[in-house]
Amino acid sequence: MDVSKLFRLDGRVALVTGGSRGIGRMIAEGFVASGAKVYVSSRSEDACAETAKALGERCVALPMDVSTVEGCKALAVAVAERETSLDILVNNAGAAWGEPFDSFPEKGWDKVMDLNVKSPFFLTQALHGLLKAAARAERPAKVINISSIDGQRNNGWETYSYHASKAGLIHLTRRMSATLIGDHINVTSLAPGAFASRMNKAARDHGDAVAQRIPAGRIGEPEDMAAAAIYLASRAGDYVVGDTLTVDGGVVNATITSNIEA
Repeated sequence: MDVSKLFRLDGRVALVTGGSRGIGRMIAEGFVASGAKVYVSSRSEDACAETAKALGERCVALPMDVSTVEGCKALAVAVAERETSLDILVNNAGAAWGEPFDSFPEKGWDKVMDLNVKSPFFLTQALHGLLKAAARAERPAKVINISSIDGQRNNGWETYSYHASKAGLIHLTRRMSATLIGDHINVTSLAPGAFASRMNKAARDHGDAVAQRIPAGRIGEPEDMAAAAIYLASRAGDYVVGDTLTVDGGVVNATITSNIEA
């Protein structure tokens, strides 16, 4: 058993949506360090270019807005113009919306559900041919959906569509995996907890306070997210299908709540 290659991604091609910042950039950086060629995509051309420059020659900027089906198809065409196959797709682009129940707007529902649930499905559909071209029984292609612990449990934020979208994405991961495993494409999900990012401003701006509510005693670091994604994307994760890996320092599975006395 040669464990030195279990977590390597040498020669593989990956696409990370929302890859210019936050969790997406953490994953992209980890993939590049593990030997992959990585396309990073987001709405911001400048942010993509900045990330690609920072991560080196094996990181390529491919800006696109995947909030619509048309955008998903356009990104798939852009990848196909550059590559004949795609080994790894990370559906990370996402949005959140917080507002009280009585005033929560339809636009806050539709924006979040479209980007967090609809887009991962239709982007994967649009890239199905390239993923199949890379996939084989001894080395499956990988689709990694970035969900959230907010799809696994409640929190105090009134982010109704975000909670619903991430729970839906977790189940969509299972359903997609049942179809795509026949093409030797493994679909899995990562459920991050508190990682400093523009979306998670509490972890970014008040990390010490947030850490007090985490069993591990700290917020997540870029290496934590990169390692989990590399595991699923590499040979190490080839036998993991349809599952969601929770990366949260124990918030979901190791938090003890107080007993409620009758």
